[in-house]
Amino acid sequence: MSSQQQQIRPPLPPFTLETAKEKVRLAEDGWNTRDAAKVALAYSLDTKWRNRTEFANNREEAQAFLERKWRKELDYRLIKELWAFDGNRIAVRYAYEWRDDAGNWFRSYGNENWEFGVDGLMQRRFACINDMPIKESERKFHWPLGRRPDNHPGLSDLGL
Repeated sequence: MSSQQQQIRPPLPPFTLETAKEKVRLAEDGWNTRDAAKVALAYSLDTKWRNRTEFANNREEAQAFLERKWRKELDYRLIKELWAFDGNRIAVRYAYEWRDDAGNWFRSYGNENWEFGVDGLMQRRFACINDMPIKESERKFHWPLGRRPDNHPGLSDLGL
């Protein structure tokens, strides 16, 4: 067995309120790096995704999806919030802001359902997302690219 197959990704299920919130924040932090290779390591080798109309059937396909995503969605900043959890499943809601290569800004709103293996790797991810054009002056996510600062408001605090 390779080291990738033996990887453990805490916190591990079954989740408590504290560990579910931690898992959500770790996912947010990872996605805000926009490092597809690093982010993909949070998913099982045989992960199954539905993201809008795209499907990924393994970690390599998930990584390729992320690479395409972040080539298109520039200046990407994401906030995730725990919605519900039970056992090895977590539901989140999120919003992210980004611009396209023509300088048009968007806020994308979504929900995800996650299922984890005993090793803490995400086995299944189902996402529904809607994009809303916004003016640059309507942006709410203004931290430097990368991890959202701890003192930056979350979705509920921002009224999103």
